[in-house]
Amino acid sequence: MNPDEHDELDRSLVSPRDRFGERFRTNLSAEGIQAAVIEHEVRSLSLTLDELAATGDVPRAAALILSARRRYIGGEGKAAAYAQLLNADLSATLSNVFLIDGRGLSPITVLTDVRSSDVLIVFSMRRYREETIRLGRLFHEAGGQVVVITDSDDAPLAGLATALIRVHTASASYADSPTAVAAVCHLLSTLTTASAKGARRRLSVRDHYAAELAVYRPDPDAEGRQ
Repeated sequence: MNPDEHDELDRSLVSPRDRFGERFRTNLSAEGIQAAVIEHEVRSLSLTLDELAATGDVPRAAALILSARRRYIGGEGKAAAYAQLLNADLSATLSNVFLIDGRGLSPITVLTDVRSSDVLIVFSMRRYREETIRLGRLFHEAGGQVVVITDSDDAPLAGLATALIRVHTASASYADSPTAVAAVCHLLSTLTTASAKGARRRLSVRDHYAAELAVYRPDPDAEGRQ
């Protein structure tokens, strides 16, 4: 099967159950499954990064995030893990970064006070959670800017995106690949931080308070390197 045929089949297998039945046969060895997964992960990552390098979509999204007054990050289900990952990196170097997790910060709280200078970074992957679609649509309708990280140009929120970042998630597993999504989180946070005023100062202050609060295990070799 050529790569295009594999991608077409992958998109037709909507649920993890469908993909499990198609891909895991009783005669498959662990070594064979491992080889197939590695091959597809490398391909999905390479395709994503090559396309993003050509389009410039990530630098555009980074500029939008930098210019925003408040930065909100959201995603549901598995996408919530991607939102947490990006939030961890961005909040270390930027102010006013907020994770919409439904506990500390709810969608209704965010939507009550949207400004045109606010940006929502939203992760929306198949099977496309309705909560995420509604949040992105309502945030857009309230006048905010929306960065959509998704797996298809035809995804429900793609047409509302101020900046659209597409990732390839095809996999040899029953689960869609997270590899390219994690790489995009890393790339987006790196580009944003590189141009952020005060990033170095914020990182230094974080290190100071991390030491004061004994957040991390002491490094026994640290004194010798100073």
